[in-house]
Amino acid sequence: MISSLISQLLREGVSLLPAEFYPLVIPVTRCCCSERNYSVFPSSTSAGRTLPSTSPVMEPPSSSRLNSRKRRKDGSGPNGATELDGIPPKMSRHSFGLREPAPFSDEIEVDYSKPYVRLTLEEATRGTPLDRPVRVYADGIFDLFHSGHARALMQAKNLFPNTYLIVGVCSDELTHNLKGFTVMNESERYDAVQHCRYVDEVVRNAPWTLTPEFLAEHQIDFVAHDDIPYSSAGSDDVYKHIKEAGMFAPTQRTEGISTSDIITRIVRDYDVYARRNLQRGYTAKELNVSFINEKKYHLQERVDKVKKRVKDVEEKSKEFVQKVEEKSIDLIQKWEEKSREFIGNFLEMFGPEGALKHMLKEGKGRMLQAISPKQSPSSSPTHERSPSPSFRWPFSTKTPPSSPANLSRNQSAVAYDISEDEED
Repeated sequence: MISSLISQLLREGVSLLPAEFYPLVIPVTRCCCSERNYSVFPSSTSAGRTLPSTSPVMEPPSSSRLNSRKRRKDGSGPNGATELDGIPPKMSRHSFGLREPAPFSDEIEVDYSKPYVRLTLEEATRGTPLDRPVRVYADGIFDLFHSGHARALMQAKNLFPNTYLIVGVCSDELTHNLKGFTVMNESERYDAVQHCRYVDEVVRNAPWTLTPEFLAEHQIDFVAHDDIPYSSAGSDDVYKHIKEAGMFAPTQRTEGISTSDIITRIVRDYDVYARRNLQRGYTAKELNVSFINEKKYHLQERVDKVKKRVKDVEEKSKEFVQKVEEKSIDLIQKWEEKSREFIGNFLEMFGPEGALKHMLKEGKGRMLQAISPKQSPSSSPTHERSPSPSFRWPFSTKTPPSSPANLSRNQSAVAYDISEDEED
């Protein structure tokens, strides 16, 4: 069962296993019996990152193969990647969790019972037994440990199918003499490298130039670094003899990020960061800021606050004016609609063909019908006669009755003749 588990882990790309996974199968030597604890467990999710695939080629690794892509602001994939980088499809993963930092080299017991025989490139590329991983060494300053450092160590870890990564960190004294001052001291830099997930062992106070004695002491098979010539300590390339011996494994630098770039950002915007730390409670003495500069920063901070308030007031006033304009436009539109509605109603009532004229016409007809005599039944011919057109309003000129019968009939009917002029 243990053998099948180990085989499965190897197929999935796990290059380092703790001793407790195979104590009964193979003997454990120094290279894989460190004090570091590991845990291999399946994730509850069905998608996520997987252990990067190994690439046993001694050429500068491509960005798509080792996932060491250059950062792109307009990238569409994760971490600025594009389709050209060959984004791997999502698949179920097995998380390889580390629970403790990498140990220091002087804290590991060395087994000198077996002679040290360096592996060739062909042997390392083909794959090695679990008890004999390829020991790869990478050194550096690792000041302000950033993603560029982590990507370089990731590439070194994935050079071969079974890799044991040893990282050397130079001391403060050596670095200050040969390269320059650092922001972090050596203890902080050691601790930062220890907590990188790709590191298996850390060498403190690493030498600037690798000697054969140092390579034999740590049983190093290959040295990983970018292939740009590193001129220092009176040499055009401190890795020249390593390259000539066939032990050099090139990696690729991550453009756009470096310790010098980070320091340049801070120096360029020094006033901004000084004011930032003053706001957070640091004293001028702690920041090495003079009394005059401290007052200047405080004054700038007050001016900035006033500017911010003015800007906020301007934005609020613009919003208020915009709301007033919108409301005024809505009010004008509503007024126009109401005015059109009022004019339409007025014309509908008092226009040439309005309702008032129709009402007058109807009233005229009703009035005429009311004042006209009622028609009698057909049996009495005397009531079928219409009123005489000679009748007028009481205040108009009267026509004398022609006969007493007509006079009595007219008085009972009280008929009036209304002309068009009088109606108007």
